Amino acid sequence: MIATHVPFVDLRIQHAALAPAIESAMREVCQKGDFILGSAVEQFEAEFAAYLGIRHAIGVASGLDAIELALRANGIGPGDEVITVANTFIATVLAIVAAGAKPVLVDADPESYNIDPAAVRAAITSRTRAIVPVHLYGQPADLDAIAALARQHNLVVVEDSAQAHGARYKGKRVGLFGHAAAFSFYPSKNLGASGDGGMVVTNDDRVAEQVRLLRNCGQRKKYHHPVIGKNSRLDTVQAAVLRVKLPHLDDWNTARRRHAAAYSERLAGGVHTPATTPDMEHVFHLYVVETDRRDALQESLKGREIQTGIHYPVPIHLQEACAGLGYKKGDFPVTERAAARILSLPMYPELNAEQIDTVVDAVNG
Repeated sequence: MIATHVPFVDLRIQHAALAPAIESAMREVCQKGDFILGSAVEQFEAEFAAYLGIRHAIGVASGLDAIELALRANGIGPGDEVITVANTFIATVLAIVAAGAKPVLVDADPESYNIDPAAVRAAITSRTRAIVPVHLYGQPADLDAIAALARQHNLVVVEDSAQAHGARYKGKRVGLFGHAAAFSFYPSKNLGASGDGGMVVTNDDRVAEQVRLLRNCGQRKKYHHPVIGKNSRLDTVQAAVLRVKLPHLDDWNTARRRHAAAYSERLAGGVHTPATTPDMEHVFHLYVVETDRRDALQESLKGREIQTGIHYPVPIHLQEACAGLGYKKGDFPVTERAAARILSLPMYPELNAEQIDTVVDAVNG
């Protein structure tokens, strides 16, 4: 049987399967009335920390805020340079700006499209204080190389793990390799809430304490504010939803890898499929292919009711909002080539065999 319509992602299926538990969890929050930093937040923080195998997990309002607060808690601010990759969602850079630091962009590796450690090495100056590697599409960055540079130059590492919940690098979950890491719980993530949400994780007690202060208006106790913070608290209702979903995350990631393997095995030579390495466990938040005929292929798939995405059509350094960073077209050729050639195919755990058949036939045709 051939599917007649293949959405890029369908959040309704997952919610429907878990609806009784999710609705019960939401109802419990309403009955308790602890809507701000309620018991479900503390419980989810403990459960997510245990899942990763890390000391502290601190719920915040978004993945963007998680990066910002992780940087600020590590003392990064005005006058500091923070290196990250040009091939990422703009939130990575906005978070660096929000912390008061200067984003310094580098190009991506041409195979993985993750941050290129050689480019990071070349970009380090006397003002560099931190590196934010992005685990793009769900594939871990080259963390050994990044960590080596950080040790050599005494730099802070904050992992942007917004697309990589549960991914492993050499057997360890991402989020365990830097001074801190940031996760997003945007609804379409591998672990998604029913609204916005984020998390900072760290093994550093001092950093954890500082993030808890910063997320809650800089408040140590009610009406006592030793630092300038912001309002960035993970909503209790969202924490309750995430508690229901977390036990399913590894199974969902296994399904994503199964779908990715089916795509890669059957897609013909007209598209370049993702490169993976044996020492990394990709969780395929996105399944991204590369082709010279990207726009024509996207239109063809649209005509067959197959939804796709482009991550990302305009690189960070060419965004109008980032003009002040001083970059120009041609500065990051790998990133710019990717922006013109990559296409994200439908990817979510509940994809079925008929839908995958439909996508493969349409791409190969």
